[in-house]
Amino acid sequence: MSPMELDSRLVDAVELFNTGEFFACHDVLEEIWTDTLAEDRTFYQGLIHAAVALHHFEEGNPGGARKMSLSARRYLAPFLPSHAGLDVEGFLQEFERCFADLMAATPATIQSIALDPDRLPRLRWRPPSSTTG
Repeated sequence: MSPMELDSRLVDAVELFNTGEFFACHDVLEEIWTDTLAEDRTFYQGLIHAAVALHHFEEGNPGGARKMSLSARRYLAPFLPSHAGLDVEGFLQEFERCFADLMAATPATIQSIALDPDRLPRLRWRPPSSTTG
């Protein structure tokens, strides 16, 4: 599935996410989630939780960031390796790298962990697999 075949709101959400506009991305994804049926709702909920986790991390709320990052992973894992044209596998690898220090923090060190802009994950379109016939 190419970006051209998708709901234009998902294209907008990916752009917002990749420019660090996590709260605005969350708003767009919630619109899609509201209009979506069945299992895709879980996928969009995972993306929403990922955006909210990064927003919390950026705003200095490590507890909220940690909680939302765990739920984002749980919601997105069933959609590996890709879904809705997005590289879910690559995203989750980058997402886990971004949250690694926060997840390893102890209660004594958690407040000192800050979001590293160099580790921000990106949502990437996954090229459609080619078939030969």
